[in-house]
Amino acid sequence: MESNPTPVAISASTKPSGLQAILDAAARIAPHAQVTPVLHASSLDALAGCELHFKCENLQRMGAFKFRGACNAVFSLSESDAARGVVTQSSGNHGAALALAARLRGIAAQVVVPDNASTVKRAAIERYGARIVNCAPNMAARDAATAALLERTGAELVHPFADPRVIAGQGTVALELLRQCGTLDALVAPVGGGGLMSGCAIAARALSPHMKLWGAEPSAACDAHDSLQAGRLITDRTPQTICDGLRGHLAPITFGILRSHLDGILLADEDEIIAAMRLIWERLKIVVEPSAAVGLAVVLRERERFAGQCVGIVLSGGNMDISSL
Repeated sequence: MESNPTPVAISASTKPSGLQAILDAAARIAPHAQVTPVLHASSLDALAGCELHFKCENLQRMGAFKFRGACNAVFSLSESDAARGVVTQSSGNHGAALALAARLRGIAAQVVVPDNASTVKRAAIERYGARIVNCAPNMAARDAATAALLERTGAELVHPFADPRVIAGQGTVALELLRQCGTLDALVAPVGGGGLMSGCAIAARALSPHMKLWGAEPSAACDAHDSLQAGRLITDRTPQTICDGLRGHLAPITFGILRSHLDGILLADEDEIIAAMRLIWERLKIVVEPSAAVGLAVVLRERERFAGQCVGIVLSGGNMDISSL
């Protein structure tokens, strides 16, 4: 196990975003982000015993919800801050999202990437124009490389999830979903670092207070589940899961939001996640990555909990290495 690293300080305020920040983010990213569709398949409803509405963030620009948060962060920078460029650490989707957002604004981006990052996600970061800085595949190495880069460049850090600007951008997923579907009984979204679920929880609690909010996590990477159960942050694990986008741990800001707003985190094992991913490919006719399938996996595992309900599931991304299909 890795020792608990000292987190990299973020330059933005660590005060959680409220609904107004999410509404502002929606307006800010509207010229750049896609309004992603919501798909439905009666055959999946029959399997789950409930009505499922899939928010397809795999069809977002660069293939994941991460573009929303990165775009909001980049376009909320002042001209002087933007001129110094942006830096982040990422195993893939956030790095590509920040690279694209920075390219759209015409500023430099640098991304600290662990050596074991997915080839397809690493290629996307480079394709969108960011400079990659390699590091060892552990949080201590990532934090050290990021801190050194920030000191050397004076750039603005846009953390993958421990940043209110990013959280507000991710919250536009739930804002959009509720506008498209109306009332839902429950919302399910994957949890890695917690930025997506935090933003969605803030929006959903403000707009639909009685809706149940469930995080979804692999059993093999259940640090968020265990953190909420224990009432303290657990950050000293190196999870081994097919869901590469869910290997990160919560930050203090996301832990606080999820602890306040979530009804709980539900777990699925690796075989259940793979089976759910195949079902999504087959029944919805779209490609999603394993991290995106964990929401459906927990709903199928917890049929009694969701029986007869109208459930929104966030399909977080589709950046799958096609050679591994």
